[in-house]
Amino acid sequence: MPKLTVDGKVVEVPNGATVLQACEAAGAEIPRFCYHERLSIAGNCRMCLVEIEKTPKPQASCAMPAAEGMVVKTDSAITKKARKGVMEFLLINHPLDCPICDQGGECDLQDQAMAYGFDRGRFDENKRAVPDKDLGPLVKTSMNRCIHCTRCIRFCTEVAGVEELGATFRGEHMEITTYVEKALTSELSGNIIDLCPVGALTSKPYAFVARPWELRKTESIDVHDAVGSNIRLDARPPEVLRVLPRLNEAVNEEWISDKTRFAYDGLKRQRLDRPYVRINGTLQPVSWQDAFVAIAARLRNLPGSKIAAIAGDLVDAEAMMALKDLMQALGSPNIDCRQDGAKLDASTRAAYLFNSGIAGIEQADALLLVGTNPRWEAPLVNARIRKRWLTGKLKIAAVGPQLDLTYKYDYLGAGPQTLADVASGKHAFAEVLKNAKNPMIIVGQGALARTDGAAVLGLARQVAETCGLIKDGWNGFNVLHTAAARVGGLDLGFVPGQGGRDVAGILEGAGKGEIEVVYLFGADEIDTAKLGKAFVIYQGHHGDKGAHRADVVLPGAAYTEKNGTYVNTEGRVQQARVAVFPPGEAREDWKIIRALSEALGRKLPYDTLAQLRGRLATVNPVFARVGEKPAAAAWGAFGQVGTTTTAAFVSPITNFYMTDPITRCSETMAKCSALLVAASGKTGTHG
Repeated sequence: MPKLTVDGKVVEVPNGATVLQACEAAGAEIPRFCYHERLSIAGNCRMCLVEIEKTPKPQASCAMPAAEGMVVKTDSAITKKARKGVMEFLLINHPLDCPICDQGGECDLQDQAMAYGFDRGRFDENKRAVPDKDLGPLVKTSMNRCIHCTRCIRFCTEVAGVEELGATFRGEHMEITTYVEKALTSELSGNIIDLCPVGALTSKPYAFVARPWELRKTESIDVHDAVGSNIRLDARPPEVLRVLPRLNEAVNEEWISDKTRFAYDGLKRQRLDRPYVRINGTLQPVSWQDAFVAIAARLRNLPGSKIAAIAGDLVDAEAMMALKDLMQALGSPNIDCRQDGAKLDASTRAAYLFNSGIAGIEQADALLLVGTNPRWEAPLVNARIRKRWLTGKLKIAAVGPQLDLTYKYDYLGAGPQTLADVASGKHAFAEVLKNAKNPMIIVGQGALARTDGAAVLGLARQVAETCGLIKDGWNGFNVLHTAAARVGGLDLGFVPGQGGRDVAGILEGAGKGEIEVVYLFGADEIDTAKLGKAFVIYQGHHGDKGAHRADVVLPGAAYTEKNGTYVNTEGRVQQARVAVFPPGEAREDWKIIRALSEALGRKLPYDTLAQLRGRLATVNPVFARVGEKPAAAAWGAFGQVGTTTTAAFVSPITNFYMTDPITRCSETMAKCSALLVAASGKTGTHG
């Protein structure tokens, strides 16, 4: 490990570190535009120049390897003069757009021109003009402002794995563009907005909406998939105006998917803002008291066996806990949070978790994908897989849909028979798993949300046990969820009780008249036509399919409007926080259920969120450990030994941009869907 002297301070850095990293380790601040710690080194902005003894001129610290005995000066007169010169060159062609630029107030070029720049420009030639590019409905371009840092190119090529951006021409004629004029097709394309150090790439939906100092910033959690990406909600009440990523190395690093970033406009459309009761065949607005009276009248003297509840994909754990307690008070064992019918075993936590953790992908050396399209189901998990694959240390194979996943893999087969061959050791990839140090399997909901899902889960467990995926310090058995609420629901036991019905049983019972009241808690993905003549109570925040079928509608709060706990696919407990208030008469979900319980004469024993969270921690201690990667869950028997069908595995997501009530109400997501999904004619991926 080389030792360097930086501004008179001796610092030791790892082998392979750059001078820039050594300077930062010594506490010196180095300006930069092209350098980014997650991208390859380009060395083309020259802003990071430093003076190094025994070199004839200032050196670009981002591209210079740190060596033993180097003496570096970051604040010498030569360094300061060099940086001023570089800044003067960068501003030769940069337009005077700051007053109208969306990057104003959070622009790296503004900040560094102030800190390191010259106080005047000496060039009076005309500034060059570059035509703007159409990159689709998400990213707005103002290419006159581009300083050719190439961060966007390197991100698309290296992280997103979609090689669509590049540099054409040379010298002063160089332009950043798509090789063929078309929209970006990556699910992570919005991240180039954060990477751009100037205003060349900005958010098209957010254009000219607000300035950063006007916004109230709230740290929260994304619910559009089960990754639990850490996000920041920027709001100017009464609405959220943009969503940005927060750094969390273990979950989403510093990236978020386009759905997470741009679907927020769906939060203000088709909202439920008051209670409704169906009167003479049509839903009529009523008071909260009248809605509760209508529910109480229908439930009066009704045995618990005729009552059921289904929780949806965006529901927080506190509200599910309250609804479960209410159903128990009413004597109903008919509850389920697996509205897609996935055959997940709630009795063994290791059976439904991404046990190795999302960050654990970077340790794997063999991976088997089963019935999943991670590029659409969890783009950030897919980016981790690509990151590991790029090192050359990961061998990947897939059973299920054959798709473009941004990395190369061996396609083994389409259905359960191939998985059975791997489990029995007949297939050659079984040996690859056995010989690997950290082998891994990722089972998607496309393999489990089938009639033979329990048998498929049993085969996946057999693969884990026979191919050595479970060993000291490593559990390579992973289930990839698509619903933010799913793991939390399984953790608190929102599954059928003794003699209770699951989702399929509830729908069958409702169709036959055996279930008379169904409580749909944000459950919009079920076939509401199968509910028959049942009395339907719908609690949610959007007027989606469940609300259209309901006899009573109770308006709840979206994830941006309540303090709620969510558990991601790896079992990490995280909390979303209030950024804005719910519209109209809508209320936080657990408060609605608590008030309803009192109206039904089954008053729940908690009055505050803290008391309810205490109840959660009592039911399952994992809810008390917020933000922590869970300890390894005990391995046990799960799944079933049985026959499987010959039907191929199919991903549950056919349109990445419309997967829940919020995204279905988003105009931005509708534009993406029309341009990138419908136009391609594909249902697996559009890469």
